[in-house]
Amino acid sequence: MKRIGIVDTTFARVDMASAAIDELKKTGTGFRVERYTVPGIKDLPVAAKKLIEEKGCDIVMALGMPGAAEIDKVCAHEASTGLIQVQVLTNRHIIEVFVHEDEAKDEKELGWLAERRTREHAINAYDLLFRPDRLQKMAGTGQRQGFEDAGSVNY
Repeated sequence: MKRIGIVDTTFARVDMASAAIDELKKTGTGFRVERYTVPGIKDLPVAAKKLIEEKGCDIVMALGMPGAAEIDKVCAHEASTGLIQVQVLTNRHIIEVFVHEDEAKDEKELGWLAERRTREHAINAYDLLFRPDRLQKMAGTGQRQGFEDAGSVNY
């Protein structure tokens, strides 16, 4: 049975992991979820690595909600770099799902965006494991997680 790891933070203002787990259960079967919650976004890389190496996860979703301050953007970049390093070291995908507080005009939109982006990436994680052909069919279609898709370029 495949294992899908989900690492989230207490810093986030939305319970993104619950949305991911709910969407995964709606999407398909044949997997077990391993959840690991850490304090902040810079803790995500080691938690993802532990889920892969210690819990045998085949893929991990790293969920975070950086604040709007410049320091938060720097921390998000550092976390992202760490997640990329873990992917290379473990040969496993880590789906980074970050929702920056300044992406939304208000708290209602922020909550909506966090949930929608998380759910759409949960489907991506499932597809990477079980239906890679589905992703291949969408290549070049301008898919976006959260807000509306950009669409293909007509040239």
